[in-house]
Amino acid sequence: MVWGVAAALVANVLYSTGFVLEKRALAGMPPLSAAQPGRALLLLAGRPLWICGAVALALGFAAQLAVYRTLPIAAAQGLFLSGLVLLLVLSSLVLGERPSGRERRAVAVIGLALVMVVASLYETSEEISRTAPTGILLALCLPTLAGGLVLYAAAERRARRRHRQPTTGVAYAVAVGLIYGVSSLAIKGVSGHLDTEDLMGSVPAVLASPYPYLLLLTGVSGLVLSQTALQRCRASLIVPVCSTVSCVFSIVSGTIAFDEPLPDDPLRLLLRLGGTVLALTVLLTLPRHEANTPTPEGTRS
Repeated sequence: MVWGVAAALVANVLYSTGFVLEKRALAGMPPLSAAQPGRALLLLAGRPLWICGAVALALGFAAQLAVYRTLPIAAAQGLFLSGLVLLLVLSSLVLGERPSGRERRAVAVIGLALVMVVASLYETSEEISRTAPTGILLALCLPTLAGGLVLYAAAERRARRRHRQPTTGVAYAVAVGLIYGVSSLAIKGVSGHLDTEDLMGSVPAVLASPYPYLLLLTGVSGLVLSQTALQRCRASLIVPVCSTVSCVFSIVSGTIAFDEPLPDDPLRLLLRLGGTVLALTVLLTLPRHEANTPTPEGTRS
């Protein structure tokens, strides 16, 4: 359990650092378009600072593999939400995105939620599932992927309309969150197939499962869509909303697909679910746009 919590905190640091570095690099780039993924990837690959952010995110994915081998998916997602505290701090210090009083209070409450989730893991012996039935997994993931792509396309169409109201970016974040939710299930599946004592020997089992292909699909699509959204909107808005959606999907669908039981002890169950729900509730109440800041006509916020 201790190693799982430590790996989750390391993943949080890497994720927050990666997103902030990428956002900083995106600020000086030409506008990206999800309709031109090849051009977007070429532009991104030419920015050393963006590459550093991408490497940090990749290392975060590696840390996430260790988390899913030692913690139930519901507990892991609760811990991952704590990384948003660091994200808000870094976005303020590095990007100049000043948090409001509501955002600062949210940081404190999310910290409390983290303590609740960690407390639910103390001396626990919950079973960690390693794989999910392919049929159930695909039935949950494929419609979700399609829904995320359709939602993003709809948001793009609305953004191109003349005389539109400025978009807040929430629709983009929800769409990317659905895609990354599927990615989380794929990472958990890959982690379950890896044999830490014989990594090369476990490769055939991994390739015979649907997980690496789901991970590849969500990785490429999520990369292009998330960078386009991140360039247009505040990181301190996009990432929390995206993480909230990803967390909800991962907990609900992951618990069903991998058949991981929740704690039997009422107190542990209250701490686990209460901490996660508390963090989600706080994130959903974060401001969707800058208060009292008019948006210039023709721009996106």
